[in-house]
Amino acid sequence: MPTDPIELRKLVKQLQSAPTPAFDFLPCVTDVFRLILQDIVGVLGILKSTENVTEAILRETKAGLAVGKLRTHSSKEVADLAKEIVKKWKSSVEKAKQAGGTSNPTAKQNGKFDRKSSTPATPTATSAASGPLGGRQGSAQAATRTAKSDAIKGGTGDVTRDKCIELVYDALASDSSAPVELVLSRSRGIEKCVYNDHGGTTNNQYKQKIRTLFVNLKDKNNPGLRETVVSGDLSVEKFTRMSSSEMASEERKAADNRIKEENLFKSLSAAEQQAETDAFQCSRCKQRKCRYRQAQTRSADEPMTTFVTCTNCGNRWKFS
Repeated sequence: MPTDPIELRKLVKQLQSAPTPAFDFLPCVTDVFRLILQDIVGVLGILKSTENVTEAILRETKAGLAVGKLRTHSSKEVADLAKEIVKKWKSSVEKAKQAGGTSNPTAKQNGKFDRKSSTPATPTATSAASGPLGGRQGSAQAATRTAKSDAIKGGTGDVTRDKCIELVYDALASDSSAPVELVLSRSRGIEKCVYNDHGGTTNNQYKQKIRTLFVNLKDKNNPGLRETVVSGDLSVEKFTRMSSSEMASEERKAADNRIKEENLFKSLSAAEQQAETDAFQCSRCKQRKCRYRQAQTRSADEPMTTFVTCTNCGNRWKFS
């Protein structure tokens, strides 16, 4: 099928809005997980059939970023399909470049950068820009974009504030192909919000907050955070007030939830003796040799939560 940016953007939103079940060992979640996987596979199947995909379209719709994240999905089917699509799109982009020459990757046709379309990107920015599919372009020796390489200055006149602006710029621009002016604007906006929230640069809270934001923005496993900040999808005001856990990638949040659930089971097992029963059937091995316990994990007017462990295969689940 030919590539329609509008339809492609809708498909990308479907992928980005697909929830990730936190505990795939729970029977009630497993069925939901299967349905979600079917939807993701269906969307990827449509994306795989797209033709004439260009670099401009991938940048405009963020399809490359959305599909690229799924290459590490816990489902092998989803991960393999995402890898095939990325490989196909990369090949299509390279062929288009060889056939028609390399166009300015920083200029969008109908996006936020229209006013920059006639202005060539900074040479350093172009050489260090990341590709629309999340990979690096150019030679392996291309330097990462920094405030120094892009000849950027904080511009506030305060040495501390200028250094912090340049630090945030280093994180935002490291794998971005966005124009220098846009990245600098976001960097200054972030620093200004932190400056106003903490009443200046004289206290340690200001510097600590800047360091926290820098570490989270620089995380190579969370490119989506940098992308949303630079594009403006996440406002600098909201971003500077987020905690580290809120800034974490969806994969990290899911892993943290699994750890919390695991610790909950362990704490309950250490607190009281479990009763054995054959009233429950394990969804994994289909045996009825189980141990269970009940605990009030929510408010007093809510029903108790039952925690069940299969003694045959170790599978665990809970229900209320």
